[in-house]
Amino acid sequence: MNSLIRIGPFGLPDVAALAVLLVAWLLIGWFIEHPPKSRPSVSQLMQDYRREWMRQFVTRQPRIFDATMIDNLRQGTAFFASASMIAIGGGIALLGNPAMVLGLARDLTLPADATGLQLRVLLVIAFLSNALLKFIWAHRLFGYCAILMAAVPNDPDDPIAAHRAGQAAEINITAAKSFNRGLRSIYFALGALGWLLGPYALIATTLLTSSVLIRREFASLSRQIILRDA
Repeated sequence: MNSLIRIGPFGLPDVAALAVLLVAWLLIGWFIEHPPKSRPSVSQLMQDYRREWMRQFVTRQPRIFDATMIDNLRQGTAFFASASMIAIGGGIALLGNPAMVLGLARDLTLPADATGLQLRVLLVIAFLSNALLKFIWAHRLFGYCAILMAAVPNDPDDPIAAHRAGQAAEINITAAKSFNRGLRSIYFALGALGWLLGPYALIATTLLTSSVLIRREFASLSRQIILRDA
C-alpha cells in the first residue's frame, strides 16, 4: 500500500519522516524558548545573566571588557554565518551536477534516483539557509547592542543610564535568540543528512538530534553550574 502512495519521487515513509523532522524542529525550538517555569532552559537562564551583565555595565569603569565581549559575540556569529554560506555553496554545487549526485549514490550504495537525492540535499540547504539568515540578523542585533551600550552615560547616577542599559540587555537577548535559532537549524541540517540513507534513518537522526538539544538545554552539566548558588 505504501508503494502506491507517492508524492513525486517519495513514498509515504519519506513523507512521514519529513513531517517528523519539521515538527520536531518547530516544537523543540518553541519548547526551549517557552520552557515550564519549574524547569527553565539554558537559553532562558542566560537571559537573566545578560540583564545582570548590563546592570553591572552601568557602574563598571573602564568598559573595555564589555566592548571586547560584544566584539567576541559578533565574531562568533560572523564565523557561523560564513561557515553556513560555504556549506550552502557546496550543496548548490552538488545540486547543479546530477552526475556527481549519481556517483555519490553509487559510492554510498544509496538509491540511484538523482531527483530524489537532489531534493534530500535541498532540505539540508534549506536548513542551512535559515541558519544563515538567523546568524546575519543576530550579527546585526549585536551591533545594535554595541551602539546602545555606547549611548549609556558614564555617570551611573544619570537617570537615563539604567534605561539605556536595559534597552541594550533586551537587544542582546533578542540577538542571542536569533543566534540560538541558527544553531538549532545547523543541528537539524546535520540530522537531515540521515534522509540520504532512507526515511527510517531520517527518523533516527531526527530523534538523536532532538535528544541532544533537549539534554543540552535541560539536563546538561553547564545548566547545573548556571543554577548553582553562590
